[in-house]
Amino acid sequence: MNYRQLTDTEEQQLRSQGCTAQNWRQVLVKEGFDPAYVRDARFSGDIRLGVFGQEFELPGGISVPSGIYHAMLHNVEVGDNVRLYNVNNYIANYRIGQNTCIENINSILVDGKTSFGNGVRVAVMNEGGGREIPIFDHLSASLAYVMTLYRHRPELISVLDQMVDEYAAQQQSDMGVIGEDVRMINCGSIKNVRIGDCAVLDGVSRLKNGTVNSNRQAPVKLGSGVKCTDFIIASGVTIGDSTLVDRCFVGQGCIFDKHYSAGESLFFSNCQGMHGEACAIFAGPYTVTHHKSTLLIAGMFSFLNAGSGSNQSNHMYKLGPIHQGLAERGAKTTSDSYLLWPSKIGAFSLVMGRHTHHSDTSELPFSYLIENQSETYLVPGANLRTVGTIRDAQKWPKRDNRQDPVKLDQINFNLLSPYTVQKMWRGREILDHLQTLSGANTEVYGYNNCKIRNTSLVHGRELYEIGICKFLGNSLISRLENRELKSIDDVRAALRPDTPVGLGDWADLAGLIAPISEVKRLLDDIEAGKLTLDQIQERFVEMHSNYYSYEWTWALAHLEQIWGCSVEEVTLEQVTAVVNRWLKAVVDLDHMVYNDARKEFNLNSQTGFGVDGNGSTRKADFESVRGSFESNSFVKAVLEHIDRKTALGNKILDQLAKVK
Repeated sequence: MNYRQLTDTEEQQLRSQGCTAQNWRQVLVKEGFDPAYVRDARFSGDIRLGVFGQEFELPGGISVPSGIYHAMLHNVEVGDNVRLYNVNNYIANYRIGQNTCIENINSILVDGKTSFGNGVRVAVMNEGGGREIPIFDHLSASLAYVMTLYRHRPELISVLDQMVDEYAAQQQSDMGVIGEDVRMINCGSIKNVRIGDCAVLDGVSRLKNGTVNSNRQAPVKLGSGVKCTDFIIASGVTIGDSTLVDRCFVGQGCIFDKHYSAGESLFFSNCQGMHGEACAIFAGPYTVTHHKSTLLIAGMFSFLNAGSGSNQSNHMYKLGPIHQGLAERGAKTTSDSYLLWPSKIGAFSLVMGRHTHHSDTSELPFSYLIENQSETYLVPGANLRTVGTIRDAQKWPKRDNRQDPVKLDQINFNLLSPYTVQKMWRGREILDHLQTLSGANTEVYGYNNCKIRNTSLVHGRELYEIGICKFLGNSLISRLENRELKSIDDVRAALRPDTPVGLGDWADLAGLIAPISEVKRLLDDIEAGKLTLDQIQERFVEMHSNYYSYEWTWALAHLEQIWGCSVEEVTLEQVTAVVNRWLKAVVDLDHMVYNDARKEFNLNSQTGFGVDGNGSTRKADFESVRGSFESNSFVKAVLEHIDRKTALGNKILDQLAKVK
């Protein structure tokens, strides 16, 4: 970019308008510069000024001109049509992009070389150390999962740490950047911070050593009283109302508000934190806490909904805060629930009450953990039939706040997947083993510091059976649907897997569901030095995009176990039997959800409505607020789902009936 020195006339005009310079020869301007737009400015070091003239419209309809007014600048490059107004202290060592407006700010400076938060170590999950993660601009939930939990592979961790440190070194600079079309109004101290395009900072108290990765497609908004130190903020984030962020990575689309406090933590896509506190947590996608007195500490969560007053303990007053816990995807904690770490909570489980016995329910997903007289009672599979679980699975994709076309986190929203179904498969075997070991008539069974009542065991096994049938049938029908099936050979051809990948156990890498074999292959390549950080991300994207091919390989292997033969030997009757079982499982499960939804409209739920009237008034008041059961949109959707799946099942059965 071509700059020139000031003419004598321009210099004199600037002097007459209250401007001073340590050395006027170091003040360079672009052609077209008009000194009328620079008043009461003090310059030192190397100064580059663009062309001014554009007007900015402020809230309330007030228009103000671009230019520099009442500001001290040291080593600053100011882009075209920037407005700098009333800088109380100074701006030092920054490049400011065009069309940016900065008003009523205390100071903006870079002091020495900095990596702008890249490479900062976050003591996630364990405040005492041992799982420190170096954060950087492009950290994904899946990569962070590996770096956090695969400490049993020290060479892998060493390679990844080195790669992030090299990236951080590349970002190192003694000049900061404020992007184009940024708005910074009524802010305090900004030190060693890089700010991307279109960011809005309104009333921010303090930012120190970090990066705000805002862009045009997904601007970042930071509001009144916000304080952030040693941080990376991804695109599309909103933080407001005196929220405190210290040594954190905040992922795409996150929302923090209402005095939330977070330290030594990682937050990934679409997390929300309000009122409460987070300390040393790994918050996978959709970790949500909206309540005061809710503390999430030293745990790994994803798709979590934390009730008011939820709490965990990570020490036992012996060696300090060394314990940690995991709540697998979809877990929920009710109001005033408590977990004593270490514990491991199975996927899509509901935690009610206080639990102090270090339970491990990871192989029994979709369960209730209920406190009864200081004991943990487990109700296996109960959450499979609840309206809340289905509603959660439907709402997550609709609440994706990410507007950035480049998604850092690969998120699989499926409720049933090889990850959860493998657990139900093993859970069924565990329940059978407990019954065989202790006898079918035992009243209460013991399992991993939990108690399971006989009726809960029997019903849980039935629910797991239904869930397995539904998933395997879904996978089978997706292979047969829209295929021309004239012979059993056509059926077998449709069912042949696309890839051998998918066999064995699967993992949930904080939103990315993938075969462990593929994860291990990736980690081996990282250890061998074959991949860059960008290529690692590409591999995660590849795993995500190939999910359904991998899923079918896994599902077919389990269908072959049920059939007792390979796909090349399967009969028409065996395939038809799976479709029939699937149809029954889908309808039975939907009816359970339907009946669970009905509870939301019973007489107990109407308590407090129609307060000054009789029963009919209460019902009318309730329906005016909540609507009737029959008109509820979710209830209608369940009935439509039953009709749709019944029609699909009958269609496939008709196709199979015509096969010769």
